[in-house]
Amino acid sequence: MLAKFFPVILLVISNIFMMFAWYGHLKFTDKPLYAVIFFSWMIALAEYCLAVPANRLGHQYYSAAELKTIQEVITLCVFMVFSVMYLGEGVTLNHLVGFGFIAVGAFFIFKGPF
Repeated sequence: MLAKFFPVILLVISNIFMMFAWYGHLKFTDKPLYAVIFFSWMIALAEYCLAVPANRLGHQYYSAAELKTIQEVITLCVFMVFSVMYLGEGVTLNHLVGFGFIAVGAFFIFKGPF
């Protein structure tokens, strides 16, 4: 049973890396763009080293659509924490409603065929 959750754990860790690769540089606007691109790619490499095995292992238990849905839900959750804790941005009711609609979509992915 733990093997089914291991890919999800890897996806959570990989998403933390990806948030820093995609958005971490927003705190360093004084740095040249080429430098932040280089460092973002280095962080993204670590992210890929986690995400690719997560998807390879996860496909034993989940369909590709389910894996993508899991990844997107994790991304939104990690992003909310990242934007508040690291970027100092707030989460508004509009964000929560939008994320709620995405959660409803995720529910239907896992609900199965009608």
